[in-house]
Amino acid sequence: MSRLPFTPKRKMPTLVKAAPRQNQVASLIKQGLALHQQGKFTQAQAIYEKVLKIQANQFDALQLLGTLSAQTKQFSKAVDFLGKALKVNPNIAACHSNRGIALKELGRFDEALASYERAISLAPGYAEAHSNRGNVLKELGRFDEALASYERAIGLAPGYAEAHSNCGNVLKELGRLEEALVSYERAIGLVPGYAEAHSNRGNVLTELGRLDQALASYERAIGLVPGYAEAHSNRGNVLTELGRLDEALGSYNKAISLSPNYAEAYHNSGNVLQQLGRLEEALASYDKAINAKSDYAEAHSNHGNVLQELGRLDAALASYERAVSLAPDHADAYSNRGNVLKELGRLGDALASYDKAISLKSDYVEAYSNRGNVLKDLRRLDDALASYDTAISLKSDYAEAYYNRANALKEFGRLDEAQVSYNKAISVRGDYADAHLSLSLCHLLAGNFKDGWHGYEWRWKSKDVSNTKWVREFSQPLWLGAGSLKDKTILLHAEQGLGDTIQFCRYVPLVAQLGAKVILEVQRPLGTLLDGLDGVQQIVAKGDELPEFAYHCPLLSLPLAFQTAPHTIPPTTQHFASDEATAAKWRGLLGDKIKPRVGIVWSGNSDHKNDHNRSLTLSQLGPHLPSNVEYISLQKEIRDGDKELLAQSSEIRDFSHALDDFKDTVALCELVDLVISVDTSVAHLAGTMGKPTWVLLPFSPDWRWLLDRDDTPWYPSAKLYRQEKYGDWQGVLQRLEADLTRAL
Repeated sequence: MSRLPFTPKRKMPTLVKAAPRQNQVASLIKQGLALHQQGKFTQAQAIYEKVLKIQANQFDALQLLGTLSAQTKQFSKAVDFLGKALKVNPNIAACHSNRGIALKELGRFDEALASYERAISLAPGYAEAHSNRGNVLKELGRFDEALASYERAIGLAPGYAEAHSNCGNVLKELGRLEEALVSYERAIGLVPGYAEAHSNRGNVLTELGRLDQALASYERAIGLVPGYAEAHSNRGNVLTELGRLDEALGSYNKAISLSPNYAEAYHNSGNVLQQLGRLEEALASYDKAINAKSDYAEAHSNHGNVLQELGRLDAALASYERAVSLAPDHADAYSNRGNVLKELGRLGDALASYDKAISLKSDYVEAYSNRGNVLKDLRRLDDALASYDTAISLKSDYAEAYYNRANALKEFGRLDEAQVSYNKAISVRGDYADAHLSLSLCHLLAGNFKDGWHGYEWRWKSKDVSNTKWVREFSQPLWLGAGSLKDKTILLHAEQGLGDTIQFCRYVPLVAQLGAKVILEVQRPLGTLLDGLDGVQQIVAKGDELPEFAYHCPLLSLPLAFQTAPHTIPPTTQHFASDEATAAKWRGLLGDKIKPRVGIVWSGNSDHKNDHNRSLTLSQLGPHLPSNVEYISLQKEIRDGDKELLAQSSEIRDFSHALDDFKDTVALCELVDLVISVDTSVAHLAGTMGKPTWVLLPFSPDWRWLLDRDDTPWYPSAKLYRQEKYGDWQGVLQRLEADLTRAL
């Protein structure tokens, strides 16, 4: 949050009385000073310089040129001229004080402090020098000494409004907010039009959480000085905290229009734009902040946050690296760096980044919780639980830590404990959609379909779903089993993956049996495959114009509508079949069958959030495929790491280039004796066809595969091969190899 720095008090120089022989010089000085006081700096400067041509070491001209240079922000020149003046006459306190002001602006704080102290030694009652000395002590972080200096100034000049305001500034830095407020109010009482004190009063009120009063204080400052850029920006800060984001954005834009290089206003504008979901605009705003202030670590860090949200992970990492190089104690940047390293799969580096954040900020609850997530992915469950528990001990109402803890327990098969943790997260935050959804998945995985289907409706409010194309907004009512569908048209629409649509289209005939006219909207690749599905009046590809309908229901809400239990799962009434032309094409491509044929799928969509858990590499699967079998790859996507092995294999035939749509996959499934697949859409397709299908599952499988069984009520022809311990594909593949050798 940007704050307006106080303006140091600068005393106009005291003129040294001219001797009679200096009448011409004195006259010129008088003219120059008159112009100077009128703000006509160029004309005044010309006269002072004329004086120096007459008398090179004329004190008044040197002192006045120094003061004028400081007023026009030429601080190096100011120091030079004032230094020369003091060589002529070192006993003028105001000259020492003004030189201190210029040195402070140049960041030469120790020299500035010495100048103020010299001024005070010459004039102990010089209130302005005491106040300005306080300013530089504040910059040096010597707050108690600064406070004493301001109090000395006020003791010498009780009506010194600026000293009262500056006293408020240092009290604020010391965390003595109520006392700071009193100081600002004294300054305002002395000078009601003191815009800076009103603005700084707003800063303290903001920190005290008295936001409406803070807003009024900023607006009073702006009323007094409409061009007060810092007050507009700080007004934006409090409007942001009040949740009035559009107004906040307007305030930042006003500050920027008044001060086009105002880095903090650009940065804070970026924060609001990010909250509004206007990510590209937020990125541009952070870029402008960085252009205005290249060493702005916070802007680099937040720039990284937006890049991460946009999925530009390498660029985000570069932003975080820049932030921590500029500010090695920037705990947030290290923590956010950990987040992106985790997404990049660099788990060890992510762990080190979280550890660094925690070393800088020992009570950093978010870093502890996110550290737990990395430890979970590293399969260090006990360490992960300890990290979550530390976060919770620091913040007992930290719903996200309970949620993350539950996810870890669920992934390691400790469902009862996971449910306790999910319920704790929900007790802290009743509307925690992700926790409700994950709890429902626990219920479904355990076979508790009644609670599971009801809880599963929270998916529409989950952050992983609410911003996706799955969410549909229709004016027509949602049908979840209540109300007659007799002679009514209902739209059943696909959501999530292709496998989900294949699995749940079995409910379509049940809806039709209620007397409904069914329109089925599915992903375009499935349009031809589902053509002719029992009970469907019309199939529409997602994205095409929809006909009129009275009700709608997502496919995965149909189990709730029909109150499905494990023993009432409807059968797959539609056995997909390829058309004769497609079947003939594949018979020709495969040629005569001379040995058993097995279709294989070892990896799914690489963008799937659980892909690291469910997919294999060909190098893992290949050694466990017995010879004397013709293996047919049913994969459309072949990953770079598998392409070379696949090209070298004489036993696996790759037709990825010829798989144009799902009818091709159906035809290939028809022509093999067995399908072996990880948890992908092909497993659902083969299972729906009634093809013998062996499904390879991780230790913590998707909810639809249930637990502790090698069969599934969803697909009677399927056999399940489960990891017996977390991450143990070797055991799965050894059992697969033994069964495959016996079967074929």
